Amino acid sequence: MTTGLASGSAQKITISLPQPLLERFKAYVPPRQRSAFISKILEEQLAIAEQLQAIEESAGCWRDEHHPDMASGGDIDRWLATLRGNWQRAGESLPSLSHAERGNEREGSPKQPTRDK
Repeated sequence: MTTGLASGSAQKITISLPQPLLERFKAYVPPRQRSAFISKILEEQLAIAEQLQAIEESAGCWRDEHHPDMASGGDIDRWLATLRGNWQRAGESLPSLSHAERGNEREGSPKQPTRDK
């Protein structure tokens, strides 16, 4: 949800900033763009904070016994292939790693996938 200054009534507030941060801000953002800049950054940071809160609140809600259809890496790969198939547009293909390539075996520890550049 983006709320720009033009999308509703704006209200002036007073905030305190450390002097070095204020100097960087003034050097980087032109005077007539500062409110919009702060509004955009605040909106982005609040969205992140809200997402993190939702993740914390939902931690532990997944139970393996409720999803026997995803018991193996192959099961997960089939589900991902179906999901990604819905995302593909005509003539495009999405890169994919198999469950084993991602290193997400249930008994093993996660490892970083390697890709040739």
